[in-house]
Amino acid sequence: MKVAVIRKEQFNAAHRLYRKDWDDAKNKEVFGLCSNPLYHGHNYMLEVKVTGEINPETGYVIDLKILKEIIKAEVLDKFDHMNLNEDTEEFRDLNPTAENIAIVIYDKIRNKLDKQYEVKVWLSETDKNFVEYPA
Repeated sequence: MKVAVIRKEQFNAAHRLYRKDWDDAKNKEVFGLCSNPLYHGHNYMLEVKVTGEINPETGYVIDLKILKEIIKAEVLDKFDHMNLNEDTEEFRDLNPTAENIAIVIYDKIRNKLDKQYEVKVWLSETDKNFVEYPA
């Protein structure tokens, strides 16, 4: 029987949505206020769902302390209070949309967990906008 456990975290980061190969007018047309050359920020809410079989010895699917430490090392320590475009390698050449941020976070966490687990990431940048990966 599979059970899912979920860890919630928050991080704050600035970003700018734009394409380097477009001029400012085209970026503003496509990305609106999010293409502000001076950047803007979000209080991102992250949920990481890990699904698997309950270990009969521990009663855990996964020790949530382990998941907490992975999220801290792979997400919070790298992205919290950063300018995603300027301060991170992950988004130096990748537009830091919520979709791309969720995929990058998923990949980082997926690579640290045993393949027996299913992983899903939910990321919100506002109270009304959420991304789920994989969908």
